[in-house]
Amino acid sequence: MRYLTAGESHGKQLTTIIEGIPSHLPLLNDQINESLLRRQGGYGRGRRMQIEKDLVEITAGVRHGYTLGSPISLVINNDDFKHWRNIMGENPIPDDEEVRRTISRPRPGHADLNGGMKYGHRDLRNVLERSSARETAARVAAGAVAKVLLNELGIKVGAYVREIAGIVSSFDESMTLEERVDIAEASPVRTLDKKAEKEMMDAIDQAKKEGDSIGGVVEVYVEGMPPGVGSYVQYDRKLDSRIAGSVVSINAFKGVEFGIGFEAARRNGSKVHDEIAWEESRGYYRKTNRLGGFEGGMTTGMPLVIKGVMKPIPTLYKPLQSVDIDTKEPFAASIERSDSCAVPAAGVVMEHVVAFELARAMMEQFPGDYFPRMKQAVDAYREEVRRF
Repeated sequence: MRYLTAGESHGKQLTTIIEGIPSHLPLLNDQINESLLRRQGGYGRGRRMQIEKDLVEITAGVRHGYTLGSPISLVINNDDFKHWRNIMGENPIPDDEEVRRTISRPRPGHADLNGGMKYGHRDLRNVLERSSARETAARVAAGAVAKVLLNELGIKVGAYVREIAGIVSSFDESMTLEERVDIAEASPVRTLDKKAEKEMMDAIDQAKKEGDSIGGVVEVYVEGMPPGVGSYVQYDRKLDSRIAGSVVSINAFKGVEFGIGFEAARRNGSKVHDEIAWEESRGYYRKTNRLGGFEGGMTTGMPLVIKGVMKPIPTLYKPLQSVDIDTKEPFAASIERSDSCAVPAAGVVMEHVVAFELARAMMEQFPGDYFPRMKQAVDAYREEVRRF
């Protein structure tokens, strides 16, 4: 199971092609659109979210509400392309055209300079259009399909904000995923703590006023993953490793924690590892969940707790210094977007890239051509490990 995305930030469209989804999985446009619209929300977003209304068109792989087992093609049109047709069009333009003006000034914190050097682009728009976080809409679409598969298998995935600009939310850790999601979706910053919510919004307003940006920490919480998904036998089959890689592949994400994460380095082992218990109705379980639902690269059957660290967005109204690649003269970096804080929206992206990795692992471990057969196999495995 894999996917590819194509498209530029101000191009005609974003395209996602997913291969490996089983046949006979119920799938509707609305299930994907719900995720895309959630990605566009959140306090601190810029004007671009008012221009684009991301809606998906399924162009292949689904018939009459069910997947076919063939590749699924998803298209998200960029409504604003009409204003960028000359700049982003695929056809050659005359040398004297005004739209030929190139971008030669790389922005600190972006892919502009490194990408230009790697691919030989003297016009850095060729880099920034693809490296833009706009591409995450295509990845959310892929993750939305994965969430449908997981949901049909009794696996629920949700995300919320734990921290913005050093303001940490606190909440009852015994809350179910459903309770967490309900509270988060009602919050402008997708946090579970009303007091922290107000402080976070004030911090976002202050950053915007100062022409600056702020980052934070997002947590993805998963219920229903059976134990033993992933593997210890090779490094590239460890599920927590694959999830970590998927999270840091999101624009501006710089770190991942599972469970108590880096706090484990400051505790004794007796305060880190989760003791094992057993009871008839649920089988094996852990008395605590400090390791976030993973041991040895595999799921334990406990809820998965995954944190992602997002740096502040690097494009600022208070621009940083850089160097023009043509003149080699210093300058103040240009502004391409205006989000002062994208942490609440980035949490939706993280939720969906994690979902895709979980679905991919389930597809590898259980027969995945025909969904009813896969569900039967997963149910049988759950009963098997409960009686182990």
